[in-house]
Amino acid sequence: MIRHLAFAFLLAASPAFAQAPVYPKAERVDALAQAEFAAQEAVGLAVVVIDGGEIAWSRGYGHADREADVPVDPAKTQFRWASISKPVTAVAALQLAEKKKLDLDADVRSYVPEFPDKGVKITPRELLCHQGGIVHYTNGPVVRTFQTYTDPHPFADVVKALDEFKESPLICPPGTKYSYTTHGFMLLAAVVERAGGERYADQVHKRIAEPLGMKDFRPDYQWEAIPNRAAGYHKNEGKIVRRDPEHDVSWKLGGGGFTSPAVDLARFGVGLIQHKVVDQETERAMWTPNKPSDPTGAKPYGYGFFIHELDDGRKLVGHDGSQEKSRTGLLLNPQTGKGVAVMSNSEWFNPMKLARKALDAIE
Repeated sequence: MIRHLAFAFLLAASPAFAQAPVYPKAERVDALAQAEFAAQEAVGLAVVVIDGGEIAWSRGYGHADREADVPVDPAKTQFRWASISKPVTAVAALQLAEKKKLDLDADVRSYVPEFPDKGVKITPRELLCHQGGIVHYTNGPVVRTFQTYTDPHPFADVVKALDEFKESPLICPPGTKYSYTTHGFMLLAAVVERAGGERYADQVHKRIAEPLGMKDFRPDYQWEAIPNRAAGYHKNEGKIVRRDPEHDVSWKLGGGGFTSPAVDLARFGVGLIQHKVVDQETERAMWTPNKPSDPTGAKPYGYGFFIHELDDGRKLVGHDGSQEKSRTGLLLNPQTGKGVAVMSNSEWFNPMKLARKALDAIE
């Protein structure tokens, strides 16, 4: 999922922003971040530390836009969340389940009849843990539904966005195997919209972003003028760093279509650590691995989160993201109230490598 590439930039041109001056572990984390920034030769990078259940420190490195000489600001630069959008969708679904508005074991077609009958029952619970048998990008045929739309941006509607894959055959019977899928979380977003009786993006704003103070968190609609958007960078076959063309990700909002500064990503982490988004029973289920009937190749995945149970007894939770223009990571230790958010506009950067090192440094 993570690709590597190389391009060197002088750290001297990478001023810090929004840095907490009294955080006692700042120098340690900063040194790790600078080392990874240099070793992985990133264009731009933002790092935010959560300690004591609060944002404790942040810094930007390199360029949000290299060509325009715009530096990264962790409180302003808009990075794509990519697949960290999946935990957001999971939380939105679980909130509705707590309110008895969404039955996790119902057939998804009872909420979204536009999704074709596959001859078997698929449940929101199975979608939450990547066990619904829904195709991803390359693990089976992706069959698109082609039709004419009167709306110039039809896939801002999460139900219409199902046209991107809904006719695809299942890759396995639901509940039998773990198979990571962005399309599955797109379907879950449509279920949330119907179960909540309100536009999916509006539900996320009202029940997650607004209560947690994520003021610049929003769908990454390509047609909107979003201030402080980071440019994205990839490396071509000749190992030369190139600026990305624009890519529309509006169609996969629930699985990978949100954007915000790194500080807002950290605020999401703070909300999780402080038990502000779901109750503790739901939280335990969310952060407990769900094993399919055939565990071969299964990842330790709960409801929208990867679970990392370490040899030293720590249980870390989080998610990473990988798409055009962005590499992201959020890693949390809920028991200690610590965490790290990492966002980069370099498609080769490994955010979880840095997140793990930084979290180890502050534990």
